[in-house]
Amino acid sequence: MTSQLTATAAHPVLHVPPASPAAAAAYFGASLAFHADVSDVAAALAADGDPGFVLLDSRSAESWDQGHVPGAVHLPTALIPEQARNLLDPAVPVVTYCWGPGCNGGARAALALAGLGYQVKEMLGGFEYWVREGFEFETREGREARDADPLTSPVVSDDCGC
Repeated sequence: MTSQLTATAAHPVLHVPPASPAAAAAYFGASLAFHADVSDVAAALAADGDPGFVLLDSRSAESWDQGHVPGAVHLPTALIPEQARNLLDPAVPVVTYCWGPGCNGGARAALALAGLGYQVKEMLGGFEYWVREGFEFETREGREARDADPLTSPVVSDDCGC
């Protein structure tokens, strides 16, 4: 047992021990309160009826024209303080997105909206993963879709099982 503990402590993954189950449950529960998955957003938007939230693209006009999620509201982060009240109902939760996981624009937009009193979540993966998972998107030329990337979406099923 002692050799296992010594080996574990020397291993970089467990150099800092995992959190307690209670702390982990609190952290991951909180994470789900702040984030939404691309597939879950797509399923909610595709279902009949009101999804219960507004999807907000926080990128520039040029980025919006290059491609965006159908049905999303376009409101660049810099314009949120002056235009949010004209475009968004404060009683309806907002899910923000930006380019992708290498961009924190969706988080900045969510922060700006939260500061104005909106309930917000960020769509993990942003527009990049929307496209990579094979969901339809709009450009200035019209709608299109690409084949799903097998590294981000199951090839033979619509359900990843997670």
